[in-house]
Amino acid sequence: MLLLTMCAGMFLVQLDVTVVNVALPSIGSGLGAHLAALQWVVDGYAVVLAALLLTGGALGDVFGHRRVVLVGFAVFGTASAACGLATTAPLLVAARAGQGLGAALLLPGTLAVITNAYPGRAERARALGIWAGVSALALSAGPVLGGAVVAAAGWRPVFWLNVPVVLAAAVATRRLVPRGDRGPGRVDVAGIVPAAPALGAGVYAIIGGSVVAAVLAVVLLAAFLLVERRSAHPMLPLDVVRRTAAANLVAAAMNFVGIGTILVLTLYLQGVRHAGPLRAGLEVLPLFLPLSALAPVAGRLTGRFGPRPPMVAGLALGALGMLNLVLCNENSGYAALLPTLLGLGAGMGLVTTAVVTAAVGGVPPGRAGVASGINNTARQAGGALGVAVLGARAGGGLHAVGLIAGVLWLLAIGVTLAGVRAPRDNPVARAG
Repeated sequence: MLLLTMCAGMFLVQLDVTVVNVALPSIGSGLGAHLAALQWVVDGYAVVLAALLLTGGALGDVFGHRRVVLVGFAVFGTASAACGLATTAPLLVAARAGQGLGAALLLPGTLAVITNAYPGRAERARALGIWAGVSALALSAGPVLGGAVVAAAGWRPVFWLNVPVVLAAAVATRRLVPRGDRGPGRVDVAGIVPAAPALGAGVYAIIGGSVVAAVLAVVLLAAFLLVERRSAHPMLPLDVVRRTAAANLVAAAMNFVGIGTILVLTLYLQGVRHAGPLRAGLEVLPLFLPLSALAPVAGRLTGRFGPRPPMVAGLALGALGMLNLVLCNENSGYAALLPTLLGLGAGMGLVTTAVVTAAVGGVPPGRAGVASGINNTARQAGGALGVAVLGARAGGGLHAVGLIAGVLWLLAIGVTLAGVRAPRDNPVARAG
């Protein structure tokens, strides 16, 4: 039940990444919003989520993940209700930013609670496999569920549906998750001040192509690193960075290819093959279904063999699937895309659980929150960069997208072999 409750929180976070996309035309007509405002309905959530994930993980390590998860549920539920009640586009964008704040508190906290609840390597990997499978299910359910709700009742219930789920999950969290003690450290306020704006400016630069934002992100990042080097209680401990660097590089590469390719293929199916939104969402399901099905299997494999074998196998399958796009053109039928959809879905299904296990399983229990925050930040930033880079290359056809993505995942195999090791069991498990 604890695992199910934490998966419910993560399901909401992931669902709201994709569910709103199919509602955008209805939102535009209902609120009189222009294209730029509609883009910010999506990006307002993504930017705040990516910018504050690391802060959310660090706060959980200090104040206790149960407390932070409960606050995250409260913020997310309140912001979801505000989205459903918004009467103008700016109010909706502000409420979406509030959802991003709640999600940034929820996501690393749910992962840390699961990591601490399952201290043994094998059981932790199986639990993370279920967590990753639910994550994949949320991403795939978003377009289909959003399309059905919008068609039946309009766009506002898309957000209202979150509220009863949040209330139920918050009650279950209070009953099931141990209170836990405060961590030994303290909140690294000096690190939070430049960190969140640095990540926010960086994501904005990637999405909006702003040179000013890119320069600001570099300046703030330099300030953040300087503060962290001098801090007695750093939010980004260098030992955690060193232990998880390889896993997080692979995680960023995974989402760069996965999220970027989903965007490109959705645009291709609608713009070139003239599929409607619902049909395009259904035609992308061969990517999401193996992702959902294989994530729990990957958890069992990771628990038995460690994270490296499933990571290498998944990256190889995904690379072959992406290189298949080199053979496709605008005259290719839908069947020609199936090897890419199936290869990428199977690859991400095998990699996701293993890479998360490698990132959070190799650090002390007291650092699980910051380790999960770093991993989730790497994935969110990688996905944003993939949308920008692969989306820009989509105008030249699928060949360049397939080549860039395939080569990147082949390089990620080298990083995995060189830097990822099987994490040892949690010392608590050994003591028990």
